Amino acid sequence: MGRTFFEKVWDDHVVADLGDGAFLIHIDRHFLHEVSGAVSLKEIDARHRTVRNPELTFGTVDHVLETVPGRGMTTRMPGGDDFLREFTERIGPHGIRFFDLHDPRQGIVHVIAPELGVALPGMTFICGDSHTCTVGGVGAFAWGVGSSDSEHALATQTVIMTKPKTLRVNFTGQLRPGVHAKDMILALIAKYTADGGTGYAIEFAGEAVRSLPMDGRLTLCNMAVEFGGRTGTVAPDEITFAYLKDREFSPRGADWDRAVAYWRTLASDADAVYDMEYELDCSTLEPQVTWGTSPEHSVAIGGVMPDPAASADPIARTSRQRAADYAEIEPGSPVMGLPITGAFIGSCTNSRIDDLRAAAAILKGRKVAEGVTAICSPGSTATKLLAEAEGIDRIFIEAGFEWRESGCSLCMSGATGGESFPRDARVIASTNRNFEDRQGPHVRSHLASPVTVAASAIAGHIADARAFASKEDEQ
Repeated sequence: MGRTFFEKVWDDHVVADLGDGAFLIHIDRHFLHEVSGAVSLKEIDARHRTVRNPELTFGTVDHVLETVPGRGMTTRMPGGDDFLREFTERIGPHGIRFFDLHDPRQGIVHVIAPELGVALPGMTFICGDSHTCTVGGVGAFAWGVGSSDSEHALATQTVIMTKPKTLRVNFTGQLRPGVHAKDMILALIAKYTADGGTGYAIEFAGEAVRSLPMDGRLTLCNMAVEFGGRTGTVAPDEITFAYLKDREFSPRGADWDRAVAYWRTLASDADAVYDMEYELDCSTLEPQVTWGTSPEHSVAIGGVMPDPAASADPIARTSRQRAADYAEIEPGSPVMGLPITGAFIGSCTNSRIDDLRAAAAILKGRKVAEGVTAICSPGSTATKLLAEAEGIDRIFIEAGFEWRESGCSLCMSGATGGESFPRDARVIASTNRNFEDRQGPHVRSHLASPVTVAASAIAGHIADARAFASKEDEQ
């Protein structure tokens, strides 16, 4: 019997079978950020241990730093200064490669890892952040770990874990104009629930996935954790190889040729058997937007808020009613047209150059509606500089957006006491989480693709970006 992509990568990294379902797994690359990374390094020092393979470990700052122009090494978040100081003071002595605040390679971990070629196909890749699964888009087995596992990896270059089950999600058909990877993953979670991928290593496959550029694949894998998955992956192909070639930490010359030859062997065998398979038809898919407090609460842009009482599961019924109460939306009400006071484009989900280009195409020559605070924070300094070289920043600024520095920004700062939208705001965001108070006290956050966010910022209410697209954009 053949093996799945995940099984091939797993088998290549098992150091030892420890029994009772536990395995010792070799870690190829380990990325640290200033929150969990600071904790792990502090423990390493306290136990008088050293980092076993510093050349395989990388660090950056992204979570608790400000993104306002002219920022310094400061943060408004309680304890943020401590994390930054601990991290920057401790990371140097261990010989870890560090992309600090003023390094042009700084950015959100899950954006810069593939951008720099730190994450590569067939690798095991960990970071102390739940959205580490993002880099599965390049064909890595990537997952988020706690500080103790991170410490274990720093000291031994291994972690102990149980082998996940396998799930293949087949996205059939082709996306229509104006529909993006963010819409695919939101529709999947809505169809199969936020627990649909729990316990699985998920492989995203099918015609629609193979047609996605790398930025779209990274978006898809980013929200595997919102689906409950242990990781999300897309098996590497020619699009992957073209994206990674000549990246700073990608192999070169003969090493590149050998790497590609190996990467080509990783695709799932035709007779591979998965523990579970799901399917979603993309040929009729519409842009998606959330109405409640979970990515599961997604509907088509022209849809209506569902009636919580219609849920057969009493737990789901209670949860949906609470979400409806928080969102202050009546069952049967259209989601499109809901007034907004904030719009945010950024996060490790949707802040790459393709995202910014697509949003700029909607914003060009238009203005953000009065009363809407609109913010864009590129996912990396390199992405920001590239966007500025293309004039994208001017389009955002002239439209009325704030053009920020790179960092996690309003994706999570409101949930940790940092910068947030005003209390009771209703916002639309290209982020991955919309639970209560995520972007500020009683802020109602609606998740959508960057183009939907841009169109809504212009309209002053949740809007369909296809109504703003030119004929050239739709080609």
